[in-house]
Amino acid sequence: MTTFALVGAGPGLGLACARRFGAAGHTVALLARRPDHLAPLVDELGRDGIQARGYTADVLDPESLTTALRRAGEELGPVEILQFSPVPRADFMKPVLDTSPADVEGPLSFSIKGPLTCVNAVLPGMRALGRGTLLFVNGGSAVRPNPERAGTSIAFAGESAYAAMLHDALAGENIHAAQLIVPGAISPDSARSSPSALAERLYSLHTDRDGFRHYAEPMPD
Repeated sequence: MTTFALVGAGPGLGLACARRFGAAGHTVALLARRPDHLAPLVDELGRDGIQARGYTADVLDPESLTTALRRAGEELGPVEILQFSPVPRADFMKPVLDTSPADVEGPLSFSIKGPLTCVNAVLPGMRALGRGTLLFVNGGSAVRPNPERAGTSIAFAGESAYAAMLHDALAGENIHAAQLIVPGAISPDSARSSPSALAERLYSLHTDRDGFRHYAEPMPD
C-alpha cells in the first residue's frame, strides 16, 4: 500500500482529496501546522474506513516538513502521491506598491522553499517505487499576477516554474508533476470548484498523467 501525502490539510479541499485518494486504496498522511486541526480529520476519515494519520509540520519550517514526510513514509508506506496545497497567509497579499523586500521573504519560503523541501523528502521513495505523482494547487495569480496580491503572485510564479521543470525532468522516471489552477473561490455550490469536484480533478491528474497545467475554471478575461 502506498501513501497520499497532503501538505496543507484542512476541512475543505484537503479533506475531500484525502477521501478521494483514500477511497482509491491509498493510506493518507495529513500535514498541518496545528495538531488540533488534524485529529478531527483523521477521525472523520477513519469513519469512512480510510487509514489516515496526522503529522504536525509548518511549511515555513523545512526541518518539520522533512521529518513529517519521512515519518509518513516509514509508518504508512512509501509516498506515491504528494499534494502541495497549503493556503497562503493573508499578510502575503499586500498591494505591489506597498510590498517591501522583507514582505516577500515569507511568501517565497512558503511557495518555493516549501515545495522544494517536500519534493526532496519524497523523491527517493518515488524513485524506489518506480512511479509517483507531484500535485501543485495554486490560485489564478500563479499565471496572471494580481497587483493587489503581490507576495503570492511573485511566489506562485516561482512555484509554477519549479513544478514545470519537475514535469519535464522527471517524466522519464515515471514521476508525473502537474499543476491545478483554481482561479476563484472554492465553494461547495460550484460545479467545477467545489471541494469534491476539485478532488476528483486532482485524482484524474494522478491517473491520466496528461500534461502539466490544468484549470478548474476558465480564467476570466
